[in-house]
Amino acid sequence: MELNKLQTIKNKSKRRLGQGHGSGRVKTSGRGTKGQNARSKRPLSFEGGALPLTKRLPFRRGKGRNKVFKKKPIIVNVKVLNLLKANAVVDLKSLISNNIVEEQDALTYGIKILGDGEIKKALTIKLPISKGAAKKIEKAGGKIEN
Repeated sequence: MELNKLQTIKNKSKRRLGQGHGSGRVKTSGRGTKGQNARSKRPLSFEGGALPLTKRLPFRRGKGRNKVFKKKPIIVNVKVLNLLKANAVVDLKSLISNNIVEEQDALTYGIKILGDGEIKKALTIKLPISKGAAKKIEKAGGKIEN
């Protein structure tokens, strides 16, 4: 057995604080003497009694502060509407019954039809629709009722 051929230890075991004389850290367990730090844990955000950063910052004010809470509609592209029968009425119920959108999501967020893809059938649309999608549907012989 030679010192240069010993297996290296990669992981150090965690120091077990407050475990008596055998731990190698007797009495104060490496916390020094007395004071706030020696007694109990304090939160990571604690700043020594100063006003915390979260309280020093201003409130979020202004026009765009509630963007997170706005609900965007579910997007259905024109190419998906080819799954429906010709001359069908496209509304919330028809899209749910043909399993194009989920019922709960459709009722919560609403639906909007966008113009990605081509449509080959004449349909009657009773949902919010983009200008590009409206042109494609009218070109295919459909109509839009809002």
